[in-house]
Amino acid sequence: MTQRWLRIFGVLLAVWAAGISLVAQDWPQFLGPQRDGTYTGPLMADGWPVSGPTRVWEREVGAGFAGPVVVGDRLILFHRVGREEVVEALATETGETIWRYDYPTSYRDDFGFDEGPRSVPVVVDGRVYTFGAQGQLHAVDLETGERIWSRDTHARYDVRKGFFGAAGSPLVEDGRVIANVGGRRGGIVAFDATTGEGLWTATNDEASYSSPVGATFGGRRHALFFTRNGLVGLDPESGDVLFQKRWRSRIGSSVNAATPLVVGNLVFISASYGTGAAVLRVDGEVLVDEWMGDDIMSNHYATVVVHDGVIYGYHGRQEYSPSLRAVDLRTGEVYWSEDQFGGGTLTLAGDRLVILRESGELMLAAASPDGLTLFGRAQILPGVVRAYPALADGRFYARNIDTLVAVDLR
Repeated sequence: MTQRWLRIFGVLLAVWAAGISLVAQDWPQFLGPQRDGTYTGPLMADGWPVSGPTRVWEREVGAGFAGPVVVGDRLILFHRVGREEVVEALATETGETIWRYDYPTSYRDDFGFDEGPRSVPVVVDGRVYTFGAQGQLHAVDLETGERIWSRDTHARYDVRKGFFGAAGSPLVEDGRVIANVGGRRGGIVAFDATTGEGLWTATNDEASYSSPVGATFGGRRHALFFTRNGLVGLDPESGDVLFQKRWRSRIGSSVNAATPLVVGNLVFISASYGTGAAVLRVDGEVLVDEWMGDDIMSNHYATVVVHDGVIYGYHGRQEYSPSLRAVDLRTGEVYWSEDQFGGGTLTLAGDRLVILRESGELMLAAASPDGLTLFGRAQILPGVVRAYPALADGRFYARNIDTLVAVDLR
């Protein structure tokens, strides 16, 4: 018994020394707790059996590209059923519905794509915030599913219909909900998180499909938005524009979709359609170019992750089967490139990449500049998978066009 406890103590000590958390971790918003695609919850298995990781449950869901979020024992699903956009709380253990909140929608996709919501919900301080495809912003009680407030941002701020509807997940912090509305009467708009009252507007930039991120530079908080025109750094309290960087394609039928990645005082942005990537250094209210180029890491829609100064992400247009790459954050050097890899999403878990391909194949790989080394792969869903997954408490939640699954990666 003594030897057994010594072994357990040794493992715990090693984990503590490595700075790895053994407690459960929520996934309350797009790209996780810090909006950087990083998971730091319970340790995951080093690999899977041939049959793949254990499937906990699956259930049929409505239309949408909005991925799930997880807080405590609840998963929040935002989808479309018939003529309604639906916010639904599910039990993480079983997938069963706890409550449902819905409202009518008449959104139609001009290009024949999915007509469900695109924006991942945000859960903060016991409230669920959703941004529907028609720009309907709602706040719902996490415990009961009761409506707290709602705003029709497209009508209020005179928004022209974009290519694929509203898609950016709002930034919610310090009592404010800040959204890339994209209207003539307000490009970026802040709302009171409790009442829905409008607080300020900034720019008249059209909306992109990128989600904003909060960051602190030189002791000052910033809200970073990658609008259709480019990068905008704002004071989240006042809406004052602190810096801007135009970064968009010359092609009219193009989008900015990947979320900015912040590492220290560096900001990585990337877009496709002949635009490419840039790393910018924040120096007060000035942006200094570190490097840029279209042939290094051109993100179509999926956001990169970073580990030990190396960024991992997709290079190239989704419809042309993009490459998977590892690139030095500070220099732009390409360490390796797996060509024709195909589209998907990336999540970082310790020193592992959790890759969910559009085909529905899940992969576990080393986050290493030395090359792509796989530790496991399994088909967990039929394609096509476009929505971002959630990874909470060692469980991986992912959806395709009509099915949501939960698999255990511990």
